[in-house]
Amino acid sequence: MHTARFWPQLLLHRFSLDENDTLAVEEVTALHTLSQSVEILPTHADSTSGSGNGVHGDSFTVLQAPEFVSFQKGDWPVSGEKVPDVVALTMGFSIQEDLLWPGLQAGPLFQRPRANVLVVVRGVDSLAFPQTVASYPLENPVPFTLDSVAETVHSLFSEYTPVVLQLAPSEERLYMLGKANAVFEDLPVTLQQIRARLSQDGSVLTSLPLNSLSRNSEADLLFLSEVQVLHDITALLQRHRHLAKDFSPDLYSLELSGLEELSRLYGKDSPQYRDATAILASVLQKFGEDMYRLYGNRAVVEVVTVKTFEAPLTRKSRSILESKQISNPGSPYNLAYKYNFQYAVIFNIVLWLMIALALAVIVIAYNLWNMDPGYDSIIYRMTNQKIRMD
Repeated sequence: MHTARFWPQLLLHRFSLDENDTLAVEEVTALHTLSQSVEILPTHADSTSGSGNGVHGDSFTVLQAPEFVSFQKGDWPVSGEKVPDVVALTMGFSIQEDLLWPGLQAGPLFQRPRANVLVVVRGVDSLAFPQTVASYPLENPVPFTLDSVAETVHSLFSEYTPVVLQLAPSEERLYMLGKANAVFEDLPVTLQQIRARLSQDGSVLTSLPLNSLSRNSEADLLFLSEVQVLHDITALLQRHRHLAKDFSPDLYSLELSGLEELSRLYGKDSPQYRDATAILASVLQKFGEDMYRLYGNRAVVEVVTVKTFEAPLTRKSRSILESKQISNPGSPYNLAYKYNFQYAVIFNIVLWLMIALALAVIVIAYNLWNMDPGYDSIIYRMTNQKIRMD
C-alpha cells in the first residue's frame, strides 16, 4: 500500500475565535508553498498498526494533539536536529527546507493549535506512558533549541504578546517572552527557590509516592524539583485561563535532567531510578492532559526522551597564515559574518544584473560609434543643412 505525502507551509498573521470556539482567519499574510510534487512512499502494514509505544532507543512521543494535527502511527525515525521543524509545522509555520518525514501529515489550512509544549527528558531512552497519540524513534540526538520557533511566534504575533517559556531547572536557564513574564513571575527557577518550594504548601512531596527516593539526597531533590516545576506551571495557568484563549499561539520548551543525575548516582538498575521513571511517566501524562484541557483541546504536547545528547561532529582547524585582524568586529574569535538563506538569491540577482548591464553598455557604445548618419534615421539626415547660394 502506498500513501501520498505533501507538506503545506503557511504563515497565518492573525486569527480569532468565534462563539463556537472554532478558528476563523481574519488576515493571511502568506499562504503558499504546498509542495510542488507529491512523493509516493511505501508503508508497511506492521508499521501502521499498534499504539506506537514499542519504540526502543531514544524516542519522540506525542502525548496530546488536536484532531486537525495529524500524526501518523509508525516507526519512521526523526532526526534530533529536525525536531524544531516538526514543532514549527505543527503550529502552522513555514520552514526553510522541506521536511521529508511521513509522520506528520497535512491538515486543514485555517486551523492551528493554540499552544505547543515540548518536554525534553535526559537520562532515559523511553518512558512507559499509559496513553499516547504516536511515538517515533529519535536518531542523531544532537542538542537543539526552539529559538527559531520562538522568534517566529514573537515576530508574527508581537501585538498580542504570546506566552513563550523556555526553562531548564537543573541548569537554572530561563527565557520568558510576552505575557509569560506576568504569568510565571512567581515560578521558582533557581534550584534554591525550587527546593524551598518543596517545603511549602501544595508541594508534590505530599502527593507523590516517593518509595525509594529520599528527601535528603541532592540528586533526588533535583528530580523532585523538576516535577514540582511541572506542577507549578499548570497551577499558574489555571489562575490565568484567559491567556489560553487569546489570539496568539503559545510555546513551552522544558528540559529535565533529573533522571540523568539519578542514573549516574544509583545506576539504571537501582530502585531509585525505576521509581523515578515511573513517577515521571505518570506526572508527564497528567501534565500533558492538563495543558491539553487548559487550551481547549487545541494544544500539542510532545516528549523527547534521550539517554544523552551527542555532540555534533565538527572539524576544527587553524591556518598557519591566520590573520590577526578580526573580520567580524562583533566577535573576538575571528569568525565570519553569518549569512541567511537569502544570500544566494541576492548574490545571483546582483551578479547577473551587473553582467546584463555591462553587455548592454558595450553593445550600445559599439553601435553608436559605428553609426552612419547617411543611412540611418531621418533625424540625422535632416540635420545636415546645406548653405544656399544666390
